Parts: sequence; structure tokens; C-alpha cells
Amino acid sequence: MNTQQLQQRCRAFAHATETLHASPGNILVYAVGGKKFAYFKTSEPEMGRFSLRVAPDLFLGLTAMPGVKPARYMGRFHWVTVVDAGSFPPGWLAELLAWSYQKARSSLTKAELAALDGKTL
Repeated sequence: MNTQQLQQRCRAFAHATETLHASPGNILVYAVGGKKFAYFKTSEPEMGRFSLRVAPDLFLGLTAMPGVKPARYMGRFHWVTVVDAGSFPPGWLAELLAWSYQKARSSLTKAELAALDGKTL
């Protein structure tokens, strides 16, 4: 699975938004209800890298793997950066991405979730 396929998965999540932050960061951010769940670098030399939040119990094991490191500035919040998505099993990356999305969505209040769904409380 490459980063374009991962970005398509991000777009497919319910109520996911996509924001491109231009220079100097050059980062594509995916969020739900204002809560971020994935970042993609869009410029060299880090193009192809992406970051997402993982479960605390997986954090140490993942960061010990080659090609995965704690995300810059966000590692203390259990975010990891995957350097080369192509070197990992696609199902595994899809599961991690889905978990990150669900974690962001679960942090929304009932009112925020209702607003996303177009309902009133």
C-alpha cells in the first residue's frame, strides 16, 4: 500500500476533512471534527512519510521496528511516523489508520458528533 492509497482511505472515512498546509511545512492533514488522525509529508526530502496515532500498548513495539519512529513533536502522545509505507503489510497499515480515525472520532463530544451527522440534541 502506498501513500496515495492511504490518503484515499483517509478521504473515505465519514466526515473526514483534508487540509493542505503549504510552505514551510508542506503537510497534508486529515481530521474528523477538527481532531487530527493522520499527517502526510508532501515535499522532499520527507515525501512519502506519514504519521498517525497508535494505541499506547503498540507504541514501543512499533517504534522498535525499522522504518517506524516516534513522530516529531507528537511522539509523547503516541504518534508514529512510517517512513516507507510500501515495506509494510497493507492490512496492517489500514488497521492502524482506522484505529487512529476512531480515536480522533471518539474524542469528540456528543454535540460535536451530532453536528457532524446533521442532528440536533
